[in-house]
Amino acid sequence: MSKRVKEILSWYASDNPGTLTNLARLLNHGRLGGTGRLVILPVDQGFEHGPARSFAKNPQGYDPRYHFELAIAAGCNGYAAPLGFLEAGAAEFAGDIPLILKLNNSDSLYSGGDPCPALTGSVDDALRLGCAAIGFTIYPASAARRVMFEQLRELACEAKRRGLAVVVWSYPRGSGISKQGETALDVVAYAAQIAAQLGAHIIKVKPPGANIEQKAAQAVYEAESVPNGSLAERVRHVVQSAFDGRRIVIFSGGAAKDRAGVLEEIRGIAEGGGFGSIIGRNSFQRPRAEAIELLHEVMEIYAGVS
Repeated sequence: MSKRVKEILSWYASDNPGTLTNLARLLNHGRLGGTGRLVILPVDQGFEHGPARSFAKNPQGYDPRYHFELAIAAGCNGYAAPLGFLEAGAAEFAGDIPLILKLNNSDSLYSGGDPCPALTGSVDDALRLGCAAIGFTIYPASAARRVMFEQLRELACEAKRRGLAVVVWSYPRGSGISKQGETALDVVAYAAQIAAQLGAHIIKVKPPGANIEQKAAQAVYEAESVPNGSLAERVRHVVQSAFDGRRIVIFSGGAAKDRAGVLEEIRGIAEGGGFGSIIGRNSFQRPRAEAIELLHEVMEIYAGVS
């Protein structure tokens, strides 16, 4: 095991050997194995956004097995999906790539202002399918945030007790903030801190913008001259907000964008000390060969950062 992976595992000294082993499975797998960097393929969009919006652009994606194959061929550290997609391929691809079972999901057929995902899987399901980790989404700023925080606390405790790692999607959203505030620097940093406090091993947030949402935070950011002029500076602050960089923070790929846009964002994340990316639509909506080439370019950027 590399020195860097050992260092990262040392940050989670309260966890049992089973959980540390599964965290190491993710960190040691794929083209970035051993570097302390991660590129994960997430495919929960069929549930969250609907099948046509997710897969019509590349119809191979309607088949759950396609995403296993894509993640394996690209050399990703892991593959994350809801229960149905993992059940459709976990046996066929057993042992080929670490899996993350997404335990809660929303759908876009109801558009209430304060999201609260439904529980759609269990820790038992994750163990049955051979997963390395569970995944869970929280929406800080939602009026229903307390429900999600308490659910995560219970599920994280069970997962750790049974030797699984915990990956948290921390996406501020709801009546507590504006739409622009969802990616404000202070809000994204706060979301990373909340996920860390709730026991996440790996935290997924959106790349932060330069705006500040909260008035009370604005005064502090100005008084302390917190750098926010570049994406790298903003990423560095978000990582610092997750226990001074002692929790793994990765960044979402977001809405579909062109290749140049994806790579420019990745360079900023890497320069700012982000631990990696979790890239869904920007990979599986492309033709297979193009998606693999793009993911390899992303991995090369992260591998080139000391």
